[in-house]
Order: sequence, then structure tokens, then C-alpha cells
Amino acid sequence: MSDLILNVHAAPVARPRAAPRGNRKHRSFLRRRRAERRGLRQQPGPPHAETGGSGSPGLAAPPSGAADAVVAIDCEMVGTGPGGRRSALARCSIVGYGGDVLYDRYVRPAAPVVDFRTRWSGVRRQHMARAVPFVAARKEILRILAGKLVVGHAIYNDFKALKYFHPQALTRDTSKMPLLNRKGGFPENATVSLKRLAKELLHKDIQVGKSGHSSVEDARTTMELYKVVEVEWEQHLLLTPKQE
Repeated sequence: MSDLILNVHAAPVARPRAAPRGNRKHRSFLRRRRAERRGLRQQPGPPHAETGGSGSPGLAAPPSGAADAVVAIDCEMVGTGPGGRRSALARCSIVGYGGDVLYDRYVRPAAPVVDFRTRWSGVRRQHMARAVPFVAARKEILRILAGKLVVGHAIYNDFKALKYFHPQALTRDTSKMPLLNRKGGFPENATVSLKRLAKELLHKDIQVGKSGHSSVEDARTTMELYKVVEVEWEQHLLLTPKQE
């Protein structure tokens, strides 16, 4: 009987701690973002402030370090090679979390341009006169992207044009976010254009007219779409380490 009583009061066996879930880089990124948000809540803003970092009315100012942690990219391509069928980078725009322009330059491909694809790219022959050579532009662009979470729409086309692979854990493609599609009323597995997502979720028109796309406008729109689902999507990725 005494043995039984002793066993009842024995110290409980410690349970092994569960291993943390998710990619290490992704967990680190989320910790920084939470810290930035706490810092923002502790810092009183100016009264009646309605202008964000992009200068657009109605946008909240981004957390103090968020513009350094998250960027959005959009690239415009022209055609080189036989028939202009080979895509080459001709313009690259990068914006910060609040829409501020971090980089926006025309880029001169190494090969001669055969088709400027102006209807879509917005690039014209005269832009090449002041364009940055591809090698120099790529070096500067990769310096900006290094270590950051990079958002884009069909972003792997942009990376392909840059001849670059960004860490998957730090890449967000708004063309592959089922949650965005669901909120816009589209099938979850469909590839929906940036223009249609912007119309349904942001209630704004982009890529209008015949002068071609603006890579700055497209990058800003992509960042706005990401912010629509940011909290839910990052939580989903944290609980589901294997990304799309």
C-alpha cells in the first residue's frame, strides 16, 4: 500500500517539446514582422494621418522596418533572338511595403531587341538610349532583393528574366494564392490575371489604354493584393511548411 501511495506522488514525466513547424527563414521573418507591428502600436502617429509611405490617401503607414523586409517586383520584357520570341528584361520596378519606389530603371538586353512588345511592355526604342546594361542592372536589383520577402504576380517569369532564383521561403506569388482567388470569387486553382484580381479585390482598373503596362503600377498593385491576405496567408504557410 505504501508503494502505491509513493507512486501517486511521483513527479510527472516531462514530455518532449514538439519541434517547431515551418521553414526556419519563414519563422524568422514572421518574428520580425510581429516585432515591427508591436513597435508600430507603441508609437503614436500624427493626428488625422491618412497618407501611407506611397503618398496615397487612405493607406496606413507601414511598420517602421516593413519596407526593408518586404518588397514587390514587376518586370517588363521585350523580344530578342529569331522572330523576337526570346524574352529579355527591359524594365524592372521594385516597391516597398508602402508602395514607395525603391528601383525603377529601363534595362538594355545583351542581345539586340527585335520586338519591343510596346502594347504590353510599354517599352519603346527611345527608352534604350538611357537604359542600364543588363549585367549592371541585375547586380543592383539582386542587392535590393537579398534577404527580403519578395512579392510578385507570376513572379517566376520575373526571376527567369533576371536569371535568378530567390529562396522559396521568401517568395510570395499572388498568382498562386488560393485565398486571393477565393476572396475574388474565382476558382482556387485558377491562374487569374493581375488586372482581374485588382478589379475584384481592390476595385481599381490597371493596364488600361494602349501605351502598355506600368511596372511601377503593377508592383504596387501586387503589394496591395498581398496585404489583403497577408495575415491569413502567412499563418497558413507557417502551419503548412511545404509551399506551392
